Amino acid sequence: MTSRPIAAFAALFVTLAPCIAQAAQPDDDPDKVARWLDFKEGTFKGRTIDTHGDAVIKLDAPARAADAAVVPIAINAQFPQTPSRYISKVYLFIDENPEPYAGSFEFTPESGLASIETRVRVEDYTFMRVIAETNDGHLYSAVRFVKASGGCSAPAGKDDEAGEREAGAVRLQAEGKPAAGKPELAQLMVRHPNRTGMAMNQVTRNYATAYFVRKVAVTYAGKPVMTANVNFSISENPNFRFYFVPSGSGELKAHIEDTKNKNFEGVVAIDAQSAPQTSAMK
Repeated sequence: MTSRPIAAFAALFVTLAPCIAQAAQPDDDPDKVARWLDFKEGTFKGRTIDTHGDAVIKLDAPARAADAAVVPIAINAQFPQTPSRYISKVYLFIDENPEPYAGSFEFTPESGLASIETRVRVEDYTFMRVIAETNDGHLYSAVRFVKASGGCSAPAGKDDEAGEREAGAVRLQAEGKPAAGKPELAQLMVRHPNRTGMAMNQVTRNYATAYFVRKVAVTYAGKPVMTANVNFSISENPNFRFYFVPSGSGELKAHIEDTKNKNFEGVVAIDAQSAPQTSAMK
């Protein structure tokens, strides 16, 4: 009586085995992943990437994520930004995500430090990598392997209509007491569903269209500090921590655009001689 179910299970296992075997493993060679090689050739056109770039850039990510839809990562520059030497751009690539190229972050000497923290979605066991480009045109990479699955297809925290209705609240703040001329840590929080288009609505059983923040531009005293061009690999309610260099008094401002061409802003006045204020939710 049990032979038929066992046979059916065995047949299913044989069908799925190739897919299981193809899952990324931590001992695979990260420099031979096909998706990465395609992106590398298309973007960098044969330019040399130093794969031992720990003196320039480091990537921190959990070896096993507690929640694949909200995986915290930190991209840490290993030297301060100066007019003569600075990191101008950092690319983020998550090999096994439906769209592996998660986006880029641009920095200037006014950033103070080309480091950023955010939260990302991870769809399957994967290599995650960052490539830092310095102002002299050199490229450096850092790679980590992350065990997580289902982050891009996980259901949203609330229904689609409510998520869109509440989108756009922005909170921007400096996290310490600013000192003129020294890198200061700031945080930007944006209420937004950041939908992937791959999550099934558990009530309607339909898939809502993708809808996410695509650009964040931060300035201080009118000068660019950090610009992020990103996609749905960034988690729901995007959160970014980054640096800027205050000088006296000025405004730290964030301008956010999403895929429906909606624009949101957050502004906070910074006085390098006193404790910072915090912008209200808009």
